Amino acid sequence: MIETTPHSSFREQLTSGRFIYGAELVTTRGIPEPDQKPKLVELGEGLAADSRIAWVSITDNPGGNPMIPADWIANLLKPRGKEVVIHLTCKDLNRNGLESAAWRYAAEGFNNLLALTGDYPVAGFRGPALPVFDLDSVSLISMLRSMNEGLEVTKPNGKTERLPKTNFFTGCAVAPFKRQERELMPQYFKLARKLQCGAQWVIPQLGYDMRKFHEIRLFLEWTNLAAPIVGNVYVLNKTVARMFNQNKIPGCVVSDALYAQVEKYAAGPDKGKVFFTELAAKQLAVFKGMGFAAGYLGGIHKAEAFAQIIDLAESYRPNDWKEFAREIQYPKPDEFYLFERDEATGLGDGSRVNAAYMKSLEQPAKPAEVTLAYRFTRLMHKVAFTPGKKLFPAVQKTYDRLEQGKHSTTLHALHGIEHLSKTLMFGCKDCGDCSLPDTGYFCPRASCSKTQRNGPCGGSADGRCELDDKECIWSRAYDRLKYYGESQHMIEGPAVFANPALSGTSGWANNFLGRDHHHNTAPAKPAPAGNGGPPPEKKTLTPAN
Repeated sequence: MIETTPHSSFREQLTSGRFIYGAELVTTRGIPEPDQKPKLVELGEGLAADSRIAWVSITDNPGGNPMIPADWIANLLKPRGKEVVIHLTCKDLNRNGLESAAWRYAAEGFNNLLALTGDYPVAGFRGPALPVFDLDSVSLISMLRSMNEGLEVTKPNGKTERLPKTNFFTGCAVAPFKRQERELMPQYFKLARKLQCGAQWVIPQLGYDMRKFHEIRLFLEWTNLAAPIVGNVYVLNKTVARMFNQNKIPGCVVSDALYAQVEKYAAGPDKGKVFFTELAAKQLAVFKGMGFAAGYLGGIHKAEAFAQIIDLAESYRPNDWKEFAREIQYPKPDEFYLFERDEATGLGDGSRVNAAYMKSLEQPAKPAEVTLAYRFTRLMHKVAFTPGKKLFPAVQKTYDRLEQGKHSTTLHALHGIEHLSKTLMFGCKDCGDCSLPDTGYFCPRASCSKTQRNGPCGGSADGRCELDDKECIWSRAYDRLKYYGESQHMIEGPAVFANPALSGTSGWANNFLGRDHHHNTAPAKPAPAGNGGPPPEKKTLTPAN
């Protein structure tokens, strides 16, 4: 039986080289009765008493529903000495609210955060809440890193102040259970961007294909990135499996093949309990065998059920995981994998990237998204909007002279021409801080429900937005950029922070005069390796060898 070191931090335990276990707590809506101990607290106390569970992870308004804040239950568990990870999502708070929450967590001694974009809100008082998404997971990770380095702020007197350094150990998520190449590859590229912007550990979203879980490790090796990986296990029942199968919980996947198994076993006398318990325990065993740092259990409401699954996982023989890895592979039809299958293991072969994919990079097919308008826009950007190129210096001087001379009528007319043309071509929302070059010339405010500027969220399914009202903007952008040989570099560089102060102003003027995010960014720096050692000297999205 593996036990955690009594006073070691989550960071120390996750990077210790020992396989550890974590448990998920989902907060509730409403306050408990004064004379009753909440079931959530009872569960938390039961988990805190199990020495094999290294940490408890507490959700942040899961599914877009309003819940008790995560630090409420975290403070109840803190006296028991259990390490806590708090989920921090961008759906309900703007950048000031997120920074404020982070300061509160730091002040309370909660340094372990899982930075997430969050699901689109689906409920609220007298109607669904308006989503925020001022930041996304990448920009949130970047902000938390800046707080760790000592955030520089401008005081009311105009002087700069460096605030005390925080000590956040920030995790990120990745969604590998995507059927299409155009969905999966942007997910991997965004994972690389998260790590380069400051994420220090990785947890995948939910799925039941061990080959896809294994690919995350292979991708990190392929791109010369390093971070501990936490395997994600959700203990199914028929109701939840049906919701996952019907894409009702964003980013959580149960294929038709697995759901057929669920229906079969759920019809038995125990309603599938043995099958679901064994499936979860086998997943934990596979994660341990594949070299993951930890296994994370969710979907359980009793502490003894967590213990039962861990007991079963620990009872397997050392090499049983290899058989389980072959067994637990429930992909969707025509599932895309980045790496070729290793027939000896049934998992991916890290030395062989998908041959068809590599060939398609050399000879990409022309997608329907590569329209004449897109080709014209690319040409105009190259000629006029790229610093130092062709017409850029001349147009820059023109805008500078117009602003210096206060030619407001001319500037207003140019802004009108800009907005009209960009509205007709891209559905422009006049944000003044244009991300068209970042997103394959699809406006993120017009074409993305979460206005994502740093890569795709994890909620899409089969190339469709999690709201199922449009195609995912990042899948469309991938199609365009792949045709031009740019797909592997589509989500690189520092995090994009859109500047709301520029809303309603000219994006052209802001670009030429250096006011938008294209000019107001710091170079991306590699995050420290998850094991506490120095990061690799070079991060690349081409094979490391």
